[in-house]
Amino acid sequence: MYVRHLSLTDFRSYPSAELALEPGPAVLVGPNGQGKTNLVEAIAYVATLGSHRVATDAPLVRAGAARAVVRAAVVRAERELLVELEIQPGKANRARLNRSPVSRPREVLGALRTVLFAPEDLALVRGDPSERRRFADELLTARSPRYAGVRADYERVLKQRNALLKTAAFARRSKSSSGDLRTLDVWDGHLAELGAELLAGRLDALAALTPYVEKAYDAVSAGKGGARIRYKLSHEDEARPPGELPTDRSVLTAQLLDALAKVRPSEVERGVTLVGPHRDDLVLHLGDLPAKGYASHGESWSYALALRLASYDLLTADGGEPVLILDDVFAELDSQRRERLGELVGGAEQVLVTAAVAQDVPEALQGARYDVASGEVRRVR
Repeated sequence: MYVRHLSLTDFRSYPSAELALEPGPAVLVGPNGQGKTNLVEAIAYVATLGSHRVATDAPLVRAGAARAVVRAAVVRAERELLVELEIQPGKANRARLNRSPVSRPREVLGALRTVLFAPEDLALVRGDPSERRRFADELLTARSPRYAGVRADYERVLKQRNALLKTAAFARRSKSSSGDLRTLDVWDGHLAELGAELLAGRLDALAALTPYVEKAYDAVSAGKGGARIRYKLSHEDEARPPGELPTDRSVLTAQLLDALAKVRPSEVERGVTLVGPHRDDLVLHLGDLPAKGYASHGESWSYALALRLASYDLLTADGGEPVLILDDVFAELDSQRRERLGELVGGAEQVLVTAAVAQDVPEALQGARYDVASGEVRRVR
C-alpha cells in the first residue's frame, strides 16, 4: 500500500498543494514551521479521520477559509482508490470514494492505513490514560474499521447517560428532588453492551500486539528488552495481560452491569459515569516497574517507538502493509537509535519522513527528497 498523490485545498497553512509520491522512502526537508508536518498530517487524516496534533477539526482549516479538502490517491494491491474528504467546522464533514459520495465519512476508513510516529507519542508513556486509550482504539479501528461505529455509538450513549446523571446530581444538591432516574437502567444496558463490544475488540487487538511490542522494544533498545503490556479495567484494582482477560461479549456485559450497579450511588452524587472503557488504562511496564515514572527519557522514547513499530508489524501481518510516517523524530534520537530505526523500517513499502535537517535522516531512508519552504513543495531528488 502507498499514497501515489496528495492534493490539498485550504488545509492548515496551504491554500493549495500537490505532492506526487512513489513507493519507498520519501523525505520532506525544511525549517520548522514551513508545513512539512501539515502534509503528513493530511495523509494520516485520510486514514484515521483524526489528527495526531489537535483534538478537533477546526484548526485543520486554513484561517479565513470555510472548509478544507484533502484528496489522496491510494494504491493497494495494484488497485487505485481516490479518497476525498471535505472538512467543514461546525457542519458535518463529507467524503467521497472514487468520486462517489458516501453516507458517512467513516465509510472510507480502511482505504488507507497508516502508522505515524511523532514527538507527541512520548505522551503514550508519560501522559494520561486517555492517550493510551486513543492509541488502542486507533489500532482497533485500523484493524477493523467497523469499530469506528461502535466507538461513536458508545460515546453517544455515554454522553446521554452523563447528562442524566448530571441533572440528577444537580437536583440532589439543590434538594429540589432526587432527580428522575427511571431511565438509568435502560442507559446502563446500552452502555454495558456497547462497552463490552468495544472492550472485547481492544483486548483482542492488544493481545495480538503484545508480542510485537516485546520484539520491537528489544530491537530498538539494542537487546535490553523488558517491555510488558497490562490492561487495567476501570472496575478492577489490578492490571492484567490483555490475553488473560475475558473477551466473551456476554461475560463482559454482565461484568459492566454489575460494576455500574455498585457505583451508582457515587455516580449520582458526582454526576458522571465512573465505569466503562472510557476509564480503562493501558499500563506499560519495563521489567517489573511501570514505565510511567520510572523509565528514563531514552527508554520512554524507545517504548513509544516500539508501540508504533509493533502496530506497523501487526497491521502488516493482518494483510495490507500500512504507510509508515516518521514525523520529526530523528532530531530526538541519538545517532545509534537513528541508524537502528532506519535499518528496521527501510524495507517498508512506503516511508514518509519529515526532518528539519537532511543529515539527521539515516542512509537507509535517503530516498526521494522534497524541499518544503514558504508554502511550496518541490522535489529535488
